[in-house]
Parts: sequence; C-alpha cells; structure tokens
Amino acid sequence: MSAPNPSAPDPSASSLGAALIATGYLPSAALGTALRLVTLLGKPLLLEGPAGVGKTQAAKALAQALGTRLIRLQCYEGLDAQSALYEWNYPRQLLHLRLLEGQHALETNPETEQDLYRPEFLLRRPLLEAITQDAPPVLLIDEVDRADEAFEAFLLELLAEWQISIPELGTISATHRPHVILTSNRERDLSDALRRRCLYLWVDYPTPEAELAIVRARLPNVEASLAQQVVNAAAYLRALPLSKTPGIAETLDWVEALVALHRDALTPETVEETLGCVIKLREDQAVVRQKLQGLMTAALQQL
Repeated sequence: MSAPNPSAPDPSASSLGAALIATGYLPSAALGTALRLVTLLGKPLLLEGPAGVGKTQAAKALAQALGTRLIRLQCYEGLDAQSALYEWNYPRQLLHLRLLEGQHALETNPETEQDLYRPEFLLRRPLLEAITQDAPPVLLIDEVDRADEAFEAFLLELLAEWQISIPELGTISATHRPHVILTSNRERDLSDALRRRCLYLWVDYPTPEAELAIVRARLPNVEASLAQQVVNAAAYLRALPLSKTPGIAETLDWVEALVALHRDALTPETVEETLGCVIKLREDQAVVRQKLQGLMTAALQQL
C-alpha cells in the first residue's frame, strides 16, 4: 500500500464535508469519505458510474474545498503519453533558431543549438503540469475508459513513480503528489492493475430526496414545489427505456430553464416546450411523449 502523502492536508471529516457543501456539492457519506481518503492516503480514487451522476463535479468540488488548483486531463480514443505529458513549442524554437543564425552564433558555437531545449520552450500538458505545482493540485483524469490500454499502462507507471523523463532535460520528479481522481463511464473494462492502484467507488443516480437537496443547494431561489416536481419527473424518466438517461446536470438545466421562463409548475405544455433541456435524443423524446401522462402523475406526487 502507498505511503500517506506527507504534503497532503489532514482535514477532518466534518471540515472537508462542510467545505464541499459550501461549493454547492452534496456528496453521499461514502463519496465524502472516499474524497477525504484521497487527501489522507495519497491514493488515486476511481469513480465509476453512469454519465451525469456528478463524478467530474466531485473533483471540481474537492479542488475548491481544498483551495487548490484543478488540472484536468480529458481522455479520448487515441490519446498517447506525449499528448498528456508535454510538447516542445516548435514556433518559439524556430524563432530562437533564426535569431541565433542571424547572430552567427551557430557558426561560432554549435552547442548553442542546445538552447532550443530549455524549460521555457516546453509546453506542459496536464500530467507534467500536475507534478510541477508548488502545492498539491487535484488531478482529474476524466473518462479514462475512453483511452486505450497502452495509455492505461502508462498511467500505472506514472501513478507508481510520480516522475517523468524528458530526454532533453532529464527526469522530473513530483514536488507534491497530486490528489488524483479518475472517472469512468464504463465504456470498456479497466485493468485489474489500475483498479488495485486506486480506491474505488461506484456512483449511481441519487435518490429523489438526495437530488432535491442538490437542486435546493445549487439553485436556492427556486420554488420548493417546482423543484419537487422536476426531481419527481427526473426519477420517472430514469425508469424509462431511454438510450441517454438524464443526469443531475440535466435536472439542474431543466429547473433553470423553467425559472428563466417564469414557469412555476410542470404542465404537459411546459414539458413539451422544455423537453430538450433534459432529453437529448429524438428517439428518447418520442418515448417520453408516449409516457407523458405517467410523467405528469409522477411529477405531482409528493415524496
């Protein structure tokens, strides 16, 4: 097991929980504990679950709560280590080379060409940026399941050593170990080796009670009855056979849209007009329209 991070803060459960709530993020007890362990143990946290349940937001909230920087690496198919680590600023290098040629510096001292590989010509990508901060940042490796297995293997090495080798500059070791959160929508299975390296938590859709608390925390000025109706409707929608199930972000978008339109209740007409805020596929919208009567009945029910 990894040794605790000596540079990490030691927030109490109550203080970190209060700081997270102050950002407008309301984690479950399990997620709050997992985030605290990230800061105490220095171990990465792998959050898996369906899209839209607040996995990415957890990293953002943790960075805010700790008063530190959030550095995000968005994974995608074909992402390689070089793109995630660093690149050389070729336009600046070329300009510098032309300046040397104009001064005839290359003719008198060919070694000055090595000046092309100074740190000021280095473009730091998220992973290199994360290990060269003056204070431990929160490193969010978002949707790691979209990257391929070769990149996952590279991550294993980085998470073990916390150092990066740049041929022209040498080895750069982490000054402060980042607080690492990885998210996955389970587009593909991750390796057992990566899972062993991380703490793990499955994040599911919130209960209606929990989602109502989230809506009231993020949008405190919304009418309680409207918030209740939208949360009930969202819970009903998630039980339908949809291709893209709406997440918490869609619930918040829906509430904000209704408030902006000065609607104080869900009606069939209002649902029809604002359905695009919460259902983002034509086929799914057709399913919802067929179930509109059930949706309205569920929306008007009290928890």
